Amino acid sequence: MAKAPVLTPRAEDFPRWYQDLINKAELADNGPVRGTMVIRPYGYGLWERMQQDMDARIKETGTQNAYFPLLIPQSYLTREAEHVEGFAPELAVVTHGGGKELEEPVVIRPTSETIVNEYFSKWVQSYRDLPLLINQWANVVRWELRPRLFLRTSEFLWQEGHTAHATYEEARDFAARIHKDVYGAFMRDVLAMDFVLGRKTARERFAGAINTLTLEGMMGDGKALQLGTSHELGQNFARAFHTQYLSREGKQELVWQTSWGSTTRMIGALVMMHGDDSGLRVPPRLAPVQAVVLAIKGDDAVLATVREIGDRLKAAGVRVQVDDRTDTPFGRRAVDWELKGVPVRVEVGPRDLENGTAMLARRIRGGKEPVAIDSLATLLPTVLEEDQKLLLDQARERRESRTSDVTTVGQAVEAAAAGGWARIPWATLGPEGEAELAEHSVSVRCLVTEDGAVPDADETPGNVAVVARAY
Repeated sequence: MAKAPVLTPRAEDFPRWYQDLINKAELADNGPVRGTMVIRPYGYGLWERMQQDMDARIKETGTQNAYFPLLIPQSYLTREAEHVEGFAPELAVVTHGGGKELEEPVVIRPTSETIVNEYFSKWVQSYRDLPLLINQWANVVRWELRPRLFLRTSEFLWQEGHTAHATYEEARDFAARIHKDVYGAFMRDVLAMDFVLGRKTARERFAGAINTLTLEGMMGDGKALQLGTSHELGQNFARAFHTQYLSREGKQELVWQTSWGSTTRMIGALVMMHGDDSGLRVPPRLAPVQAVVLAIKGDDAVLATVREIGDRLKAAGVRVQVDDRTDTPFGRRAVDWELKGVPVRVEVGPRDLENGTAMLARRIRGGKEPVAIDSLATLLPTVLEEDQKLLLDQARERRESRTSDVTTVGQAVEAAAAGGWARIPWATLGPEGEAELAEHSVSVRCLVTEDGAVPDADETPGNVAVVARAY
C-alpha cells in the first residue's frame, strides 16, 4: 500500500496544499478570533529577515522610522470622503473603554494616512521641513470576511511609509523609487520573486490616491497576488487636513504626498510562488537557516564532526544550524527540514566519516551527492547563490509560459480560467470591459506599456492590461 503524502498534492487541491504547508512547516496557526493568526517562530523568523532587509532599503531613501497610535478618532476618516468609503466595510470600531461608552468612537487603524496627516499638518510649516519621509512598522486591522493565513487576515503586520513633498513631481518620483528600487529590488534580489511592475486602473487604485503602483506576482496555480503597492496621494489628504507649507516665494501651498506598504502577505507569496509538493523552498538570501547539518546516528565521532562542520560553515558566513537530535529518527528530521524549505542539508553518518564525505541534499534544485567534508565551507556559498538564481528563473519561466496575448474579453476570461494570465490592449478593454471581467471574478491586475514598463499616470490607449484571477 502506497504511503500517504505528507502534503496534499498541489495539482489535486492547491488551497488545501497551502493550508497543509503552513501548518506542517510550523509557520502559523489560526488565532482565537476569526481572521487572526499566531505567527510561529519559524514563520516570524522569515518576517524578521524580510523586515531587516526592507528596513535598510527604506532608510537608504532618507526615510526615518516613527510610530503612530493604533486607535484613530472615527472623525479623522470622514475628512477624506473616498478614503472612508473605501475602508468602511473593513473597519473595526471601538465604542466602549474603561467600562464607559466613548464620547467619540475610535477605529483600529486600517491604515494611517489620516492620523499621519493630523501630525504632518503640525510638523510641516515651511519648505525647509520638506521632504518629510516617515515609515512605521506596525499592525493593522481590516475585518476580513474570507480569511486565509498570511493572505487575508483581519490583523496583519506591515510597514507603511508616508511622505510629504513640495511638488507633484517630487512625490511622483519618490513613489516610483519605492516601487522599483525598494520593493522591486528586494523582492527580486532577496525573495527571488518574479513579478510585473505596473500601475493600477482607476477602479483598482487605493482609496484616496490619484495613482497606485503595484507589483503583481504569479503564484503556483496561476493566480495573481499583489505583493506591494506605492501610492501617489496627490493633495487629497493635504487638503482635508490642511497640511501646507510656506513656500520660498512666501505663499501657503498644500504638500504633495505618497504612501506605500508591504505586509506579511509576502510570506504567503513565498509559499505559493516557490513551494512544491514536499514543502517550502526558501530563497537562500532570505533563509534564517541556509544549511542544516544533520547527524544520522548518535555516534560520538559523528556528533563531533557535525558540530565541527557547523562551526566551519558559520565561519564561512553561512547561516547554519546543527541538528544532533539523534533521539528523533533521522527520516523524520529530514522531512521536517524539507518541509521548512532549508536550502541545503548536510547529512553525516558513520559510513560518510569513513570516506571523509558528507551527503549534500539541495532542496531547491533537488538531488543528493557526496561531497568532501573539507570542501563544504568553500562550496556552499556558491551552491546557495546558484539556487537563489534558479528559484527566480523558475518563477519567471512559469509566468512567461502561462501568459497569453488576447484581443477579447472572452479570451481573457478563458486564459484566467485555465490558470494563466492574459495581456489585452487597454484600448480594446477599457472600463466597460474591466467591469465585464469582474463579473467572471477576473480583474485587471495592472497596466503596463507595450514593452512592459510602468506607464504614466493617465490611462492611455497604448497601455496593456494584465488580467488574471487573484487572491
